[in-house]
Amino acid sequence: MERTTVRKKSPGRPPKEDSERLEFRRKLLRVGLELMTEKGFMKTGLDEVLLQAGVAKGSFYHYFSSKEAFGIELIACYAAYFVRRLEYFFEDESLSPLERIAAFAEDAENRMARFNYKRGCLVGNLGQEMNVLPESFRLKIMDIFEDWQARCAKCLQEARRAGEISERVDVDKAAVAFWIGWEGAVLRAKLEQRPDPLRSFIEFFLQGIAQA
Repeated sequence: MERTTVRKKSPGRPPKEDSERLEFRRKLLRVGLELMTEKGFMKTGLDEVLLQAGVAKGSFYHYFSSKEAFGIELIACYAAYFVRRLEYFFEDESLSPLERIAAFAEDAENRMARFNYKRGCLVGNLGQEMNVLPESFRLKIMDIFEDWQARCAKCLQEARRAGEISERVDVDKAAVAFWIGWEGAVLRAKLEQRPDPLRSFIEFFLQGIAQA
């Protein structure tokens, strides 16, 4: 009796169909982020996303169960991207802590200028639409802001240890104030299509906290 040898499949590239599905999913997320940082969630239609992504109409639900599920994934993608930016600036030991915050603001200004101040912060945009968005979005956005605030507070703690700000400063409250003011400045910069609101806010914040 002959022995039948069963060959195991060697690991390699995923099947072409799976690769294409993954690529189309990435395109949808990329285009969704671009449109929603400019227009918000409710004003961005799925047809527009599909058209710009080059994905056939009607194919959306092969990748996401609903527009809400798509939005949740977009929030997660944006949060991951933004955390990388915060880590890059807030943990840059070549700069003093307050210089790190100033560098973050300058980079944000340059990024907004690149798109003629038409794109802002996805999380901030969604916050403005919250009365018409799913409850699941609100919870995600709150978690993200708390994370950003904690990272800012850590940077401010280092500023306090370095003597850049007074021991009297409550860094947790200052971090909350920073993000409230910053998101407002981003919104105003989009409205005016110029960097002045960003510059005014960061100058006011840094001077105020250093003199507190």
